[in-house]
Amino acid sequence: MEPPAQEPVGEPVRGYGIIVNWNPVGLSINSSVDILVMVLYVLLVLGIGLWTILSRSHGTVEEFYLASRNLAWWQIGASLFASNIGTGHFMGLAGRAVTSGIAIGAFEWNASFLLCVLGWIFSPIYIKAGVVTMPEYLKKRFGSNRIQFLLALLYLLLYVFNDISLEICTGAMFMRMALGLDVYLAAIVLLTVTGIYTITGGFAAVVYTNTLHAGIMVLGSVLLTGFAFKEVGGYQELLNNFLNAKPSIIHEGNWTAKPECYLPRLDSFHIFRDPITGDLPWPGMVFGVSILSLYYWCSNQIFIQMCLAGKTLSHVKGGCVLCGYLKLMPMFVIVMPGMISCILYPEKVACVVPSECEKHCGITAGCSPMAYPVLVVELLPSGIQDLMLSALLASLMSSLTSIFNSASALFTMDIYTQMRPMATEKELMVTGRFFVIILTVVTIFWIPVIETTHSEQLFVNMQAVMSSLVPPIAAIFLLAMFCRRVTEQGAFWGLTGGLLIGFIRLVSTIVYGPRSCSANNKCPPIICNIPFLYFAIFLFVVSLLTMLAISVFTDPIPDKHLPGLCWSLRKEERVDLDAEVEEKRSRPTFQAQPDVFIKPQSCLWEVCSVFCGLEPRLGPKLAPEKEPMEEMEHGATPEGTEHSDTAESSRWRNVVNTCGFLLILTTVLCHIFYH
Repeated sequence: MEPPAQEPVGEPVRGYGIIVNWNPVGLSINSSVDILVMVLYVLLVLGIGLWTILSRSHGTVEEFYLASRNLAWWQIGASLFASNIGTGHFMGLAGRAVTSGIAIGAFEWNASFLLCVLGWIFSPIYIKAGVVTMPEYLKKRFGSNRIQFLLALLYLLLYVFNDISLEICTGAMFMRMALGLDVYLAAIVLLTVTGIYTITGGFAAVVYTNTLHAGIMVLGSVLLTGFAFKEVGGYQELLNNFLNAKPSIIHEGNWTAKPECYLPRLDSFHIFRDPITGDLPWPGMVFGVSILSLYYWCSNQIFIQMCLAGKTLSHVKGGCVLCGYLKLMPMFVIVMPGMISCILYPEKVACVVPSECEKHCGITAGCSPMAYPVLVVELLPSGIQDLMLSALLASLMSSLTSIFNSASALFTMDIYTQMRPMATEKELMVTGRFFVIILTVVTIFWIPVIETTHSEQLFVNMQAVMSSLVPPIAAIFLLAMFCRRVTEQGAFWGLTGGLLIGFIRLVSTIVYGPRSCSANNKCPPIICNIPFLYFAIFLFVVSLLTMLAISVFTDPIPDKHLPGLCWSLRKEERVDLDAEVEEKRSRPTFQAQPDVFIKPQSCLWEVCSVFCGLEPRLGPKLAPEKEPMEEMEHGATPEGTEHSDTAESSRWRNVVNTCGFLLILTTVLCHIFYH
């Protein structure tokens, strides 16, 4: 489940407010050199985006949303990692580690397993299906426009009200800390920068900039980890001192904080915890996290889009393996530094008295999200500090650009094409770019709404959204992939019923608010005492059984429509359920239209057309007899054909299989060591 940085529903909240009142006292970066480096980094990112605009064609659907299906394994892996790791991870993982220890890091390790599932099981089916978006896959699988429309709309709502909200708020806090900007102005700056090259450069610009962001994030976080362990005295000192790290002020007047509000858990260095009393019970960690990760990595448009853009299936698998290895790092470069921050600065990051917390960070709920920013400002020298701040900006921009491009693909290919089935490719490209602009504006206007929310509820509400709405999506994709008997009626009503149950739980959680150590809460036990991971398991099982039960009483889909869409029939040819409908439609072709601009246009119009990818620009052509061979060598898809080939060379298949096995073995050993 991602992002795993949020406070679980049903557990006491120790400081997750980060919005309106955040005023990190003593953390302002006043060095002109640091600010200059960050500005130069932003300009470098814009430069890469501009280079992508001028050097690559992005005037067709396949070019704009799938980078011409020509990504190498290292680009896929780096982009998967950069799109996943946002500022919410740096603040949320480190902040949660202050109160809970290393268990939250197991969320990241779980991703390594699901990335292998994505590369070896789900991606071959998606590629064979020849789709661009995940709702489009379900349309092919069930022949249902209503499932396609419902899922596309749900994805967009999750992106706007969950992912973007979290990233904007955490990113704005860092901008405010570093540059002294208010939340609103900081958000506008960030959205403007990311929107420019996302709108113009398309998915290729997103991938190239994400690759840079990933390198900066890894380098900066590793350097900070080294300084943090050096300051605390090494790994053994972390083990010895964390359980004794607590603030000296635990009472105010006649009020005294409860021990569980400020004392680290005794099981802080264990991943698998008691199923009843544990804050992250082991059944939830094993099954609940896997369910949420199944949605996040194997059916989320943001990440599937990168796999669909791979040159070959071997490149896709290699990218998943690379990202899997990188996902082993956050435990050591984010979670453990957060625990070190608690040892070094307990009065700030582990404060429990409301007046003390307000003095240190400007809010009364707690200051644990400050854990990582405090380390950046207090430990790093000026030369490295600007690199780390650039890494934090990189994490924010990479997440936002990926969300914007994927949201544009969902709206254009799954919603707009249903409203205008005769739309030309030029119209789709204009629509996709304008949707990014609209999404940017909506996000800006959404910020004041977030600001009026109780700041301590932000992360809790984000987690409630994930655990309440995601399990039915995971269930429908799992059955679509592995159960040939499930029907359109079963899939639709199972998905709808699961979403209805989850929505009721979500509204109840938001209305009653989170439990707090410092205040009584009237939330009914059936809502607030059930860990969010347990509810995710319950909702997943209910949705799954509902889909299967309804499917038993409805007519099955003929097998001739299922080859290439189900795992058991992945190597056979099929007849699409919507083939007749598609034949009647004038579906946009993925080819340049030479007669788009017949009359000469002004220079300004031509520049705007090239900038927005509306005018086809032919690159240098190869000799006719060499072109097909070169395309095949680089894994490109011949023009006019569907990109559905999943063939692999035996050498590279063996290489990626070996790397994947070693990744799973390493992840298992990590779980055993910190069990």
